[in-house]
Amino acid sequence: MKSTDPCFHPLTACRSLPERLNCPFYYQPHPLCRQAATEVQDDICAMAEWQDEVAGGKMFGVLVVKDSAGNIGYLQAYSGQICGKADWQGWVPAVFDYLQPDGYFAVHEAEISVLNGEIAAMEQSPRHLLDCARLAKRREEGERQIEEYRTFVAVQKAQRAVRRASGEDAATLIKESQFQKAELRRLKNMVKTSLQPLEEAVARHGRELAARRLRRKRMSDALQHWLFEHFVMCNRKGEKKNLIEIFADTPAAVPPSGTGECCAPKLLQYAFLHGYKPLAVAEFWWGRSPEGEIRHHGEFYPACQGKCKPVLDFMLQGLDVEENPLLLPEDRTDLPIVYEDGYLLAADKPAGMLAVPGKGQRLSAQEILSSRYGTVYACHRLDMQTSGILLFARTAEMQRTMQGMFARREVHKMYTAVLDGISGRPSSGDIDLPLSPDYENRPRQRVDFEAGKPAMTHYNIMYTRDGKSVVELFPMTGRTHQLRMHCAHPDGLGVPIVGDDLYGHHSQRLLLNAQRIEFTHPVTSQPVIIESGIDIVDI
Repeated sequence: MKSTDPCFHPLTACRSLPERLNCPFYYQPHPLCRQAATEVQDDICAMAEWQDEVAGGKMFGVLVVKDSAGNIGYLQAYSGQICGKADWQGWVPAVFDYLQPDGYFAVHEAEISVLNGEIAAMEQSPRHLLDCARLAKRREEGERQIEEYRTFVAVQKAQRAVRRASGEDAATLIKESQFQKAELRRLKNMVKTSLQPLEEAVARHGRELAARRLRRKRMSDALQHWLFEHFVMCNRKGEKKNLIEIFADTPAAVPPSGTGECCAPKLLQYAFLHGYKPLAVAEFWWGRSPEGEIRHHGEFYPACQGKCKPVLDFMLQGLDVEENPLLLPEDRTDLPIVYEDGYLLAADKPAGMLAVPGKGQRLSAQEILSSRYGTVYACHRLDMQTSGILLFARTAEMQRTMQGMFARREVHKMYTAVLDGISGRPSSGDIDLPLSPDYENRPRQRVDFEAGKPAMTHYNIMYTRDGKSVVELFPMTGRTHQLRMHCAHPDGLGVPIVGDDLYGHHSQRLLLNAQRIEFTHPVTSQPVIIESGIDIVDI
């Protein structure tokens, strides 16, 4: 039977169906999701009124489902709103549509907007700005007057010393000194008195502004709380929880702004409420990359961690879902040792192995080495997907020593990487792009020139082959994902590393290897050069 649901889009050329719903936090899109995404992208291009907004960047999603009659189709969704609407025909609507013109949210948001206007007007009040300027000028004049009189008093004091030595009457000199000190106190009081009216005016304005800001914060918090209470999410077990309840036991405790409006929660909510069985889910980016971030037009991405993970952890209960492969147990224990002495160990970590224990069940390099050598201590770290030299200390004291050397940049590291294309940058140079965490999409990082920590990398482009570039990377700082970001970002090399599923395109593995590490041994004072035996160029 043909579905009458306008949000159910049949898939006519159905291939083999997935046995389990894919993990939304790490996946390769199922062929049915790719087929659905192609149709959705055609629909996006056909929506003329959308083009300006979606060109700026928007996340879209598809959920392949089976209806009660056994028909296979897909649901489609976009994050947030488009052109101020959350209910475009044929698209999954918002979990809770708070955009009704005369609804509770709109009324209270309008009140906050009025308050915002009052605050902006107060911040730019000509009278207040004039009072501030007058206060600053009068304070400067007063400080100058006081300083000039202090200088005068110091000169007079020196002259009195000469006069005292010449035999002038001591009582007269004391009286003169006391008078000048009293004059200085009177001058200070006079300046203080002259400042008071202006200080009171500025302070009064500050109190009024602070009161309005506090009122705005309380109104915003109350409205946000109301909103989150009305986002009631379902799961396959028939349970319901609002966002306040879902986030109550998380470290954040409070949902981030925009929670519940991403694609995956909207798609699952609609499927549960309409009796569809979810089969496969995928989300893709459409349009320009956000400033400071790296998103590729048409590329598939996992659900975000900050907003979506707690929500999806609840919503996926009752469904048969594939486990996140990044959290599955690591059965490899082969870890070649490339350097060893009485103080340090260096291993050639393979891609996919954790450097130190994490949240999942995977064995880490540190645990493997500790089982062989007794407790070892990590001197630095590598991303799980990065291979190569990993240095461990055999005592906690040596760990502190080596970490100090890393911090002082006395340990020199060289990485090799294969870029997924040809960079247009000079054959060698420096990249200086500060980085900060993307808190809603951990572990992703973003370029942040305001609050980011300094991140600097020297690079050499060695050669190109088969449309890809082989590069040497010399990190001068040690930020999370520094090399991956510096390669992929348009202001860096502008080409992602092969296999970088966060900032580039997914493939079998990330072609980034910690190739060499050099330092002066802190005990023997001998130079140490450790080379990796992994050759990513031939992978």
